[in-house]
Amino acid sequence: MSVSNISTGCAAGLDALGIALEHIRYGRADVMLAGASEAPLCPLSIGSFEALGALSSRELENQQSATCPFSLERDGFVIAEGCGILVLESYEHAKKRGAHIYAELVGYASVNNAYHMTDLPADGLAMARCIDMALKDAKVAPSAVNYISAHGSSTAQNDINESNAIKFILGEKAFDIPINSLKSMTGHALAAANAIESVALCLEIERQYIHPTINYQTPDPNCDLDYIPNQGCVYPIDTALKLSSGFSGIHSVIVMRAVNNA
Repeated sequence: MSVSNISTGCAAGLDALGIALEHIRYGRADVMLAGASEAPLCPLSIGSFEALGALSSRELENQQSATCPFSLERDGFVIAEGCGILVLESYEHAKKRGAHIYAELVGYASVNNAYHMTDLPADGLAMARCIDMALKDAKVAPSAVNYISAHGSSTAQNDINESNAIKFILGEKAFDIPINSLKSMTGHALAAANAIESVALCLEIERQYIHPTINYQTPDPNCDLDYIPNQGCVYPIDTALKLSSGFSGIHSVIVMRAVNNA
């Protein structure tokens, strides 16, 4: 049995999935359980993120609207906690045991921008490189991507960084691809966030439905893509990206595809 403990901040969930993918690809395991959990609701965690200026500090009538990714009003996130775990196995192993297959994980990459411990550069070039590497790992052309589940942390820097990275890789097509952030509904569960969002992505692929980015109010000129504001939609997802970023400059990306269970 192979066991790994991944500690890469808010990218840990995707890194766990990526490492599990590699174990299966290279024949080290038939089945892997991969994901992340986090329980940060304590004074130390909350105080630390508040000191960094990462938490929303606006006085709102409805505090549930405090996390508003890609919206001009965003000023940080609300901390959450939770867990997301996926069962990964080869297609042949899954079919042999009669498993229901929600989606296919086909690519993974991780990079470090070497920029700053907590800040992100606006250009998004390191994230763009990570997307490019994940697509090459999956042997998927950028033109095949038709949905993106963003990190979307509702911080000023992250949301611009991601938007620019997507435009750098996809060019004009970036303006036609639906992009959303589950953190608008759940808050930011830190290391667990992108594991939870990967579970949601599997369900979206299976159900061919894209959830909205809620709490979206005013468009930000620096975030000018289609973030599925406030209303979800039925959509034929074929190839999707899941993006993540973490402190110390980490960016990780996975590529998922729809499968035919017939």
